[in-house]
Amino acid sequence: MARSIDTGTDTLTAEVDDHGVAVITMNRPERRNAMTDGMLDGLAIALRDVETAADVRCVVLTGAGGAFCAGGDVKGFAEGGGAGSTAGTSWDEGVHQQRLSHRETAGALFSMPKPTLAAIGGAAAGAGLSLALACDMRIALDSAVMTTAFARVGLAGDYGGTWFLTQLVGPAKAKEMYFLPERLDMATARDLGIVNWTASADTFETEWQATATRLASGPPIAYRYMKENINRAVTGDLATTLELEATHHRHTGTTADHLEASKAFVEKREPEFEGR
Repeated sequence: MARSIDTGTDTLTAEVDDHGVAVITMNRPERRNAMTDGMLDGLAIALRDVETAADVRCVVLTGAGGAFCAGGDVKGFAEGGGAGSTAGTSWDEGVHQQRLSHRETAGALFSMPKPTLAAIGGAAAGAGLSLALACDMRIALDSAVMTTAFARVGLAGDYGGTWFLTQLVGPAKAKEMYFLPERLDMATARDLGIVNWTASADTFETEWQATATRLASGPPIAYRYMKENINRAVTGDLATTLELEATHHRHTGTTADHLEASKAFVEKREPEFEGR
């Protein structure tokens, strides 16, 4: 049965559907879903829930009202003394709080042992783009735009965007996109490998839902170890990756899911994965 997750804020909602897809929605459409501390706290709460929830097999991050996420609330920065304002805490405490937020949001999306999909239905900018890049895959409305945006407001960038983007496009292109933050259309983003798929306004919601449902019906144990293999391969050497693959491949070969898929292959039918 579908359920809602209490995120502690109206600026971020989270629901799990009957297919095992958790849809997390950034919900400040009047500000193009610009981030607030409450929204980020709510995202951390939602991700902690879905990471270990047995009824969740795929996680979708999206935005309400025709935008993905405009990143930090620049208007709030201007009114509140800047993005580095301590707001009653020491500078060191502020840095530590942001480090925790990074780990519990972008870090959690990247390391979570379940597939994560960003459904980008509009502009993704700054830290909003970082969160999209933290997901395993991205599907975008073909009229959406992306920009790193940070240089325009004199900030260095946060929520892992520099690392994620460098992995996707290489350091030279990542520097270009950070130093000279132009608006990137989705055809270019697809050609660069930043987004996996684009869709028209008529099919966007149907297509991301279908992709998420397909992921949710896949082999969760195998997905867990595929994701770890690939994430570790990004920073590891070949020898380490070969050993990790051997361990994980042999382990998944002992699962009921593997046996079910093997039988389904022989019987020419679709397998039914149960995560065992």
